[in-house]
Amino acid sequence: MTHPIDATAFWAAATAVYLLAGVIKGVVGLGLPTVSMALLALWMTPAQAAALLIVPSLVTNIWQTGPRATFMPVLRRIGGMQVGVVIGTLAGALWLGVPAGAWASFALGVALIVYALWGLTGRQLHVSDAQARWVGPLVGMSTGLVTAVTGVFAVPAVPYLQALGFQRDSLIQAMGISFTTSTVVLAIGLAANGGYPVSVIGGSVAMLAPAIGGMVLGTWLRKRLSVEVFRRCFLVGLALLGLYMAVRAAGA
Repeated sequence: MTHPIDATAFWAAATAVYLLAGVIKGVVGLGLPTVSMALLALWMTPAQAAALLIVPSLVTNIWQTGPRATFMPVLRRIGGMQVGVVIGTLAGALWLGVPAGAWASFALGVALIVYALWGLTGRQLHVSDAQARWVGPLVGMSTGLVTAVTGVFAVPAVPYLQALGFQRDSLIQAMGISFTTSTVVLAIGLAANGGYPVSVIGGSVAMLAPAIGGMVLGTWLRKRLSVEVFRRCFLVGLALLGLYMAVRAAGA
């Protein structure tokens, strides 16, 4: 890689970015790819930023699937959705190729902003366990198709998971399970059609430590937030994610 700043400053800045992104993910359960890509792009190419993202994103998503004691109860509630994610992501990746389409990213960004603002007014969607049996797979397939088009896992997965009424830590765990499924299956789909190039991942492995360190700190902070403060942080995080997606797409 070639960098416009010297190597020491480059790695110090990248470490700080992943520490911050990890904290945000630890608090609200998402945002590591968005935050890291947005900040790293200030001094490196998107390809370089993506190369650093691979390992921290996957490992922190897997980390977020814990603790093991509650993993199976959470997975049972979202199992149908995960099957849909696998089907939708593979079908979308093989049919559409690689994530692309600024219009889709813009639309998703606006949708996240609208949903977050709606949630901040105090309104809440609710999906019962009986409804989840058929809604879950449909949401999963929709999420998979959206992932194939944009590379973003949040819509409609996150609003759906929140509508299931999970408690704070279980919601974080459910998002970790869903994001891990999406990440792995998208990589498989892209590899199958030659859209996933082999890159040097040494730098990506090096960024794993600050990302996990930040996530540990963020998890510590989350457990000390009240339910209402956490809810607001979560929705504001969704709104900022949507704003970033919409602005980036509009400028593409």
